[in-house]
Amino acid sequence: MNQRGTIELVEAAILEHHHLDGEQHILRVQADDIAASARPGSFAHITCDRALPMRRPISIMRVDDKQGWVEFLYKAVGEGTRRLAEHQEGELISILGPIGRPFEVSATTRRPLLIGGGVGMPPMIFLADALRAQNDLQPFVILGSEVPFPFVARPSTIMVPGIPDGVIAASPLLEDWGIASRLTSTRGYAGCFDGYVTDLARGWLDALDDDARGEVEVFACGPHPMLEAVAQLARDYDLPCQVSMEEFMACGVGGCAGCVVEVQTETGVAMKRVCVDGPVFEAGEVFG
Repeated sequence: MNQRGTIELVEAAILEHHHLDGEQHILRVQADDIAASARPGSFAHITCDRALPMRRPISIMRVDDKQGWVEFLYKAVGEGTRRLAEHQEGELISILGPIGRPFEVSATTRRPLLIGGGVGMPPMIFLADALRAQNDLQPFVILGSEVPFPFVARPSTIMVPGIPDGVIAASPLLEDWGIASRLTSTRGYAGCFDGYVTDLARGWLDALDDDARGEVEVFACGPHPMLEAVAQLARDYDLPCQVSMEEFMACGVGGCAGCVVEVQTETGVAMKRVCVDGPVFEAGEVFG
C-alpha cells in the first residue's frame, strides 16, 4: 500500500521547535490532514526556506490525529536543514505529505524487532507507537547513535533476554509506553551497548528459543551500511525484514525519478522510486 492518493499540501504552523546537541532538532507542527493519514514509515517533503525551491524529505516521528499535530526529528546537515532550524514557533512552513509506502506488520508477527540508527530513529518511534495498542505483541526497539541521543536516556525497568549486564540505557518515551528498548553507540555513552545495533540484536535473537525466534519480524531505518548489516542479520536468522530507504529527492512524489534504487523482482531487476514505491521495501529486494 502507498499513500499517493492522500498526499496533502498544507501551510503548517510551528507549535514547538527544540534544538538539541549534535545539530539535532525536533519540530512539531499543526497539520491536521497529514496527521490523519500518516502511517509508520511515511515522510513529508518540507520547504525549509522560501528562498530554496527544493524541499527536503524528513521522516515522521509521531502524530496525534486527534489534536492534529505532526512531529519530526531531523539533523541539520546542509543549507536547507540549517535554514529550517532557524524557524520559530508560530511561523508557517509548507509541508507536502504524508508520502510513501509505510511499514506493514505481518499477521503472524508477535515479536517485532525495531532497529533505528541516527535520523533513522523516527520511523521506529512512530511504528512503536502504533504497535503499543496491540496487546498481543512484544516489540523490542534498538536505537543507535554516534552523536548524543535526542533525549535523556533512562535506566530501563523492562527485562530483556540476551542483553549484557550494564546495558540499561533506554528511551524514556518507549519506557513510558511499556515497550522494551536499549541504546547502542561506539561513543561510550553511559548505559549504552558498546557496539553496533546488529551486535546487540544478535545477542537478543540468540537468547530466544526457536519458537520465539520464529515470531520475529525485523523493521529498520538508518544509514545505508546499517541497513545492509540488518538485511544480513535477517538472512542469517531467516527472518522477514523491511527496511526504510533514505535517498536524495527532488519532487518527492514520483515525477522526477531522481531517487530510484535497484530492486529485485520476480522478473528481474527493476528501478523503483524510493519516494512513492518506498521508502519501505522488503530487505531482500534491495540488498539481495
